[in-house]
Amino acid sequence: MSAWLSALLNSFKARLSQRIIFWVFISIVLIEVIILIPSYYMRESELLWQIEDVSSAIVTSISRLTAQEVDNNKLLEEIKKITHGSVILGVAIYQPNGQLIGICGEPPEITFSDLKGKDEVRARNRNGDRYDVAWSGGKLGTNYIIIARHNATTVKQELSAYIARIAGLVVLISAFVTSVTMLVLGATVIVPILRLRDDLIAAGEATAKDKANPNFYSLSVKRNDELGEVMKAFNQMYRRIRQEINERKQAEAILRVETEKSERLLLNILPESIAEQLKQQQGCIAERFDEVTILFADIVGFTALAARTPPTELVSLLNEIFSAFDRLASHHGLEKIKTIGDAYMVVGGLPSPRSDHAWAIAEMALDMQREIARFQTNKGEPFSIRIGIHTGPVVAGVIGLQKFSYDLWGDAVNIASRMESLGIAGEIQVTATTYELLRDKYLFAERGVLKVKGRGEAIAYLLKGRKQ
Repeated sequence: MSAWLSALLNSFKARLSQRIIFWVFISIVLIEVIILIPSYYMRESELLWQIEDVSSAIVTSISRLTAQEVDNNKLLEEIKKITHGSVILGVAIYQPNGQLIGICGEPPEITFSDLKGKDEVRARNRNGDRYDVAWSGGKLGTNYIIIARHNATTVKQELSAYIARIAGLVVLISAFVTSVTMLVLGATVIVPILRLRDDLIAAGEATAKDKANPNFYSLSVKRNDELGEVMKAFNQMYRRIRQEINERKQAEAILRVETEKSERLLLNILPESIAEQLKQQQGCIAERFDEVTILFADIVGFTALAARTPPTELVSLLNEIFSAFDRLASHHGLEKIKTIGDAYMVVGGLPSPRSDHAWAIAEMALDMQREIARFQTNKGEPFSIRIGIHTGPVVAGVIGLQKFSYDLWGDAVNIASRMESLGIAGEIQVTATTYELLRDKYLFAERGVLKVKGRGEAIAYLLKGRKQ
């Protein structure tokens, strides 16, 4: 109850409440002023008639004097005696032809010309403290026209007091009606609107910060009017927004998972830097590398093994071997290029150039020998691998529009492939170029001169291991 009362009192501070108070108050004042203006004039007429009632006996006496044959000066003296100390302050007497007989006391503002065939004429002066009345001879039953000036000071004072009472009454009525109106409006309209405003703010904060649904005031109120419909619409809108947000989050989560899957799949196919370039541009991506080291490896006797082994078993075995090689390539920071049948190709020094590319490939080759020794055929026959290595310049990139693959081109690729095909089972054969880069850290045995297709004669070396 205290919270409701506090909210009700706070509603009077709201700008909407202040506007309502102002215009309700002004409207009531205007209505009451419009209604009470006629009562002011009725009161004025009533007071003036009271003055005339008081002075009617004196005016009758004056009209009797004018009917007597008396001298004008004596007539004025008698009138002065009659009006002395009365409400009449002055009298003007005219003959029927308009000739002024005389003025006794304070001269009236009404003159003979103002009558103009009328029986009576009445007028208050601008200051409101004098009241003049003119009577024709026919009205008084005499041949003279009498104009009397009355003292209306009491009328002015009474009207001022009347106006003050009316004004005070108007203010009290307006204040009372406005207060009652605001109490009713505050309880039924303003407070619910302010609480609904708080609900809107809370809804905005909850939506922005992804909080749980606030305890909305509008949820606890049941109204069968337009404001109740607004609250109901707000709640429906908020529930719809929360539903849309939740659905959007679910869609974003699904999209994020699918994007991550696509990213992982793309990075399994292409180097990260190449994948980023491919996202930014369409078309050929190619880059020259002045020095990289290329390794080709081939499983010895795999063709004969394939002839006597079921395909699914063969593929499973090959997948196990190449998966082990992939882990080695990742461990040494090398880039796997591709597999062709039972051949495996890996390169060091791209797509990010590195100075120790030959050393990394040598380590990879030695680890591949140890790894292949763990595998054996279903008849217990151990596997053997033949490896060829060469160092030289290449062009690497992605070409074509479909089924992208990162590949290498150049004479160095062909020489590395020849080193593998001309190699010895279980041995690692390298060219003189690679030998010069590795001889300080590794043990080699010179194999001699080989005839390399397309290159003529070339000296080859066999990598035996690391130097102690």
